[in-house]
Amino acid sequence: MDNKILKLNTVLLLTLVGVFIIDQNIKLLFIEGFRYYTDCIDLILVYNKGVAFSMFAFLAEWLKYIQLVMVVGILIYVISLKQLCYALPAGILLGGAFSNIYDRFIHEGVVDMVYWHCGFNFAVFNFADVMIDLAVVWFLILHFKPTLCKN
Repeated sequence: MDNKILKLNTVLLLTLVGVFIIDQNIKLLFIEGFRYYTDCIDLILVYNKGVAFSMFAFLAEWLKYIQLVMVVGILIYVISLKQLCYALPAGILLGGAFSNIYDRFIHEGVVDMVYWHCGFNFAVFNFADVMIDLAVVWFLILHFKPTLCKN
């Protein structure tokens, strides 16, 4: 294995594990009873059986397996690209995705906790969701500005 591939895999794995551990520890606080309420944001505990805005909840038990196949496909694709510039956003995305999928196996739904209700009611989400969104924006920037990916 050459140095570039080793570096890509190391960054990808460390980022994935880091995001997974951070997200699972935040969720554990809420599972153990932490709550906080304000005028705009409540920190509560919700188990989301679907995906964003509870869509596809009707897939029930199948949803976690469908997501697992998709996420493993993304992992294989990113590794096959062999481009270091994708390692960090891919690790962030995959860490969040694997954390949410792990929730589905352990808690039968994704542990969500941040409820925005200032001015309008928004979905309840978690740290992993924010990391996935960040990674998607990062991938879009790399796609539309390919000069940023010089490796």
